Amino acid sequence: QVQLLESGGGSVQAGGSLRLSCAASGRPCSLFRMDWFRQAPGKERVLVARIFWSSEGTYIADSVKGRFTISRDIAKNTAYLQMNSLKPEDTAVYYCRANLGSGDDYWGQGSQVTVSS
Repeated sequence: QVQLLESGGGSVQAGGSLRLSCAASGRPCSLFRMDWFRQAPGKERVLVARIFWSSEGTYIADSVKGRFTISRDIAKNTAYLQMNSLKPEDTAVYYCRANLGSGDDYWGQGSQVTVSS
């Protein structure tokens, strides 16, 4: 079992920045990959960013490329999503997901990000 605790959401004006954190506990040594998804009201949950825990390889969705970055701190078992130049269309609930080498997935509780124009 892995438990994920998200933090860092909030409200910001357009052009502002926020950093989301996702701390893993329980069995973090099994982490293979951490993802950030977001779900806007009435829309599907979509992948925003991905980081491979060992190689630190990353993926950033085109919709946020150049504005969002994903990183991780192995010592803290924490993944981060740095969000800059935020736009109103970035408003959503953001979820982190941990994928273990076994294939099991675990989700964070979700963090509301609201960007006002």
